[in-house]
Amino acid sequence: MTTVDALPGGRVTFLLADLEGSTKLAGRLGASYEAVLEDARRLIRRAVAEAGGREVDCHGDELLAVFTGAPAAAEAALALQRAFHAHGWPEPGVRVRVGVHTGDATPSATGYVGLEVHRTARIAQSAHGGEILLSAPAAAEAAAAVRDLGEYAFAGLPAPERVFQLVAEDLPSEFPPLRHARKTGGPTQRVVVADDSVLLREGVARLLEDAGMEVVAQAGTADELVFRVLEHDPDVAIVDIRMPPTHTDEGIRAAEEIRERHPRTTVLLLSQVIEAQRVLKLFQEAPEGFGYLLKDRVLEIDDFVEAVRRVARGGTAIDPEVVAQLMGRRTASPLDELTERERDVLGLMAEGRTNQAIGRKLFLSPKTVETHVKSIFLKLGLMPAADDHRRVLAVLAFLRAR
Repeated sequence: MTTVDALPGGRVTFLLADLEGSTKLAGRLGASYEAVLEDARRLIRRAVAEAGGREVDCHGDELLAVFTGAPAAAEAALALQRAFHAHGWPEPGVRVRVGVHTGDATPSATGYVGLEVHRTARIAQSAHGGEILLSAPAAAEAAAAVRDLGEYAFAGLPAPERVFQLVAEDLPSEFPPLRHARKTGGPTQRVVVADDSVLLREGVARLLEDAGMEVVAQAGTADELVFRVLEHDPDVAIVDIRMPPTHTDEGIRAAEEIRERHPRTTVLLLSQVIEAQRVLKLFQEAPEGFGYLLKDRVLEIDDFVEAVRRVARGGTAIDPEVVAQLMGRRTASPLDELTERERDVLGLMAEGRTNQAIGRKLFLSPKTVETHVKSIFLKLGLMPAADDHRRVLAVLAFLRAR
């Protein structure tokens, strides 16, 4: 750590970098995680030092650095993301998220204290792995390409902050909505949650409200769900498949009724176990604005919230476990012409992921993913049309071949 005497004061730029999902990563890697953490620290420290920054503090997977100007901090952020992308990690999914903020700060006996450090931390914690987020002051002074993501409210900060994304042609640029932050001023997605378990229903509602959505109603039965949808006109209904009185298919029947009587409302089905046959028939009949997730997926908060948002926007979300099971029992079909990598890409398309998200998952460049997707369209005989339409047709071809 840099000594306090060496730290600059006045107007400075902070950079905070930490590993995404480090707790889960440590659990998967066991004793190997220590080596991953050391490599991560080394890559971050090298990028900071080469850009003229100074390390302030390092705890676990989190490192705080300070720069005398925002351009140097932006340079370091881009360099460390490139280094992470190129590094030979022991498994996919080792990614770093970065927050950059410029403000007035004074060194203390322990480094820096005050609101500017907290702003940096809030911005970094709202990023996804591979993403670089900047505050408005940092973006204005960074002398680099940025994208305005809008204004967000952060817990613990007195006022909303405008957030920008640092972009580069050779790095991913499409990410899910910010974590742990609520966008202000924009349209809010309206949700109805239906489950006979009050605990689960309340938990899902709380997660969605924390993510900035409006839960307009809750329901404990299928009949009540249909009534609430007609009453509140929500963007999406989250529906338990098995509901009272028989706990068999009441949720599916309710979903069918909602799609017939109120087609503007999209549907995300939840299930305790994989019940693919009838659910996927419903998907094939009208794939836009439809999702099917296992309830365990709710625990993966960011992925679950993004799935809800995607379905509410008219996209799709099929649980990875369902996709894997269908892949395993596929019969002879045109999909046999696909390469192993193309099948990987198509499986992620079936989950509803964008090209950028597929690239992050498989560690492929956007251009490579686009090439695979075009090849899939060609091999499945999908003639040129709007790519969104062809993606749906490709997913339907995959599901029909189960």
